[in-house]
Amino acid sequence: MSFLYHQILFRPLFNLLIFLYNIIPGADFGVAIIVLTLIVRVVFFPLSIKALVSQRELSKLQPKIKELQERHKGDKQALGQATMQLYKEHKINPLSGCLPLLIQLPVLIALYSALQSGLKPESLNGLYGFIGRPESINQVALGFIDLAKKSPLMAIVAGALQWFQMKLSTSGQASSSGSDANSPLPNMNKQMLYFFPVMVIIIAWNLPTGLTLYWVAATVFSIFEQLYINRKYKKTEPQIKVIA
Repeated sequence: MSFLYHQILFRPLFNLLIFLYNIIPGADFGVAIIVLTLIVRVVFFPLSIKALVSQRELSKLQPKIKELQERHKGDKQALGQATMQLYKEHKINPLSGCLPLLIQLPVLIALYSALQSGLKPESLNGLYGFIGRPESINQVALGFIDLAKKSPLMAIVAGALQWFQMKLSTSGQASSSGSDANSPLPNMNKQMLYFFPVMVIIIAWNLPTGLTLYWVAATVFSIFEQLYINRKYKKTEPQIKVIA
């Protein structure tokens, strides 16, 4: 399994990273990281959009799910059957939002490893024969960012962008599910809105800036994905009818 992961995921991504580094004017490894991140996110764009749409669809059903919970209080079997019937009526698979993310996860782990290895000169031994081997990796991006060192400023930027992305996501879900203060979904979203960005800052604080730059680029792309979904739903969002 480790061999397959290395040969099918990690090594191709690592070689693509070095290829981009070779062809980018100025041999800027930071720009290579950003371009590679965008390439991977564009490839997975349809899956990411599918996951975001699924989240919105499930959010729209929250008022009805709460109604079913009140109606079948104390009867978990009846609640489960009614909930599955609700999903069936609206043609929603509650697992459809998780599946695209699970498919992407191994690739994202390999991408993370490739970026981490790109900062180590000895990793160049894993290049394909047709990929030019650079004499060295310039670890200074844009002329002033040392990708091999930690950067508290970049960590804060990563956390702030993560907060903004989650704010867009939760606001979109709130507009779909209503503003019921007693609903568990909005309450959980409010907690995650601040908890997760803080965790991102704590983790990124101790990472090389090259890896934090990857997170920043990926989050910026996620922001545009969320803006796309929010705008699409604002124009075309249908009303879900309550099923008796």
